[in-house]
Amino acid sequence: MRRFRHDDPDFESAFAAFLDERRGQPADVDAAAAEILAEVKARGLDAVLEFGRRFDRADLTAETIRVSPEEIAEGVAACEPAVREAIAFAAARIRAYHERQVPADQRWTDEAGVELGWRWGPLESVGVYVPGGRAAYPSTVLMNCVPAQVAGVDRIAMVTPPGRLEPAVLAAAHEAGVTEIWRVGGAQAVAALAYGAGPIRPVDKIVGPGNAFVTAAKRRLYGVVGLDALAGPSEIVVVADGDNDAEWIAGDLLSQAEHDPAAQSILITDDEGLAEAVEAAIGRRMRELATGEDAAASWRDHGAVIIAPLSASPGLVDRIAPEHVEFCTADPDSLADQVRHAGAIFLGRFTPEALGDYVAGSNHVLPTSRAARFQSGLSIFDFLKRTSIIKADAAAFARLGPHTVALAEAEGLPAHALSAALRLPRG
Repeated sequence: MRRFRHDDPDFESAFAAFLDERRGQPADVDAAAAEILAEVKARGLDAVLEFGRRFDRADLTAETIRVSPEEIAEGVAACEPAVREAIAFAAARIRAYHERQVPADQRWTDEAGVELGWRWGPLESVGVYVPGGRAAYPSTVLMNCVPAQVAGVDRIAMVTPPGRLEPAVLAAAHEAGVTEIWRVGGAQAVAALAYGAGPIRPVDKIVGPGNAFVTAAKRRLYGVVGLDALAGPSEIVVVADGDNDAEWIAGDLLSQAEHDPAAQSILITDDEGLAEAVEAAIGRRMRELATGEDAAASWRDHGAVIIAPLSASPGLVDRIAPEHVEFCTADPDSLADQVRHAGAIFLGRFTPEALGDYVAGSNHVLPTSRAARFQSGLSIFDFLKRTSIIKADAAAFARLGPHTVALAEAEGLPAHALSAALRLPRG
């Protein structure tokens, strides 16, 4: 963990170097991902099954690679009632939040007599990658699939690494309208969704987080299939004044550190006493956590405490452009209103980031690695397309046609000019 003081003469250079550090981006996976993509594109299901045996020790066939409806039903039934209730509760809130994002079609006639507008329509098919390994992630299923369901996507295909399918994941998939589930993970899963592989039909867009191989495969498939943002290690900034419970703040910072050794947690405070108390609480709490080893590595290698006036916090947050930022202060809105670059903003002492991960209703799929400078979190718009509509009658065309001809000729495109000129009145 690094400690910075905003009034230190070396702060600017030290903080800039800290922001430039790379986290969780191994350099040797791109070539491997490229090879997997090429093999799946060339050999389809045979390659997918072969990679499953090699990487996941999964002996699957064309008949067993798909999770059957009976298995899904059994998983839903096996899910603990309290967890099923929480899944339904979260799904309802996520659904309601994203229903408010549904845009309206528009149609109007302008002063030239041209009818213009646009209409929105859902994607036909979406593939959702749900990680396995470290933990079961029913929240990932809900956050990626419920907005697609709200948008009206016809086919939602889920892929997840082979192995035991947690009942909570199956219950979430059932709740979120997933139409098919496939036992395949890694770059080969992304390739199967993009190119198709035997019974796995290609999709129009792929969303969902994964490991470095999944991210590398998605990066290489840009332009082949629609993609969401490329997920990096999780991150949080907590801005806190001295009137906070250090244990609460420590818990908030650990909530992201436990995700991955490459995750990042940063505290900005104007109170050195609080900073010291939070550091001590983190040291105690991480020893109690089942995820403490990952949390300790994250805090040690990528964590930071910045002692700075609260008035400086919006500018610092903008430079970090974090996935999540909490304002645990007496007047959180006044500081948050000055922030331009953050995936999600949590206001007040009773709004920990964990609410956003599960039940607040907003989407927890957010830009990482400073991408909040130019990207937004996942929303219903990721599952919709906008189509422009143009209609001109003879009178309207007579007004627009000459300008069309002039611009086409200026660009050296005579057929464009001819197309318009032929429709202009003669004489």
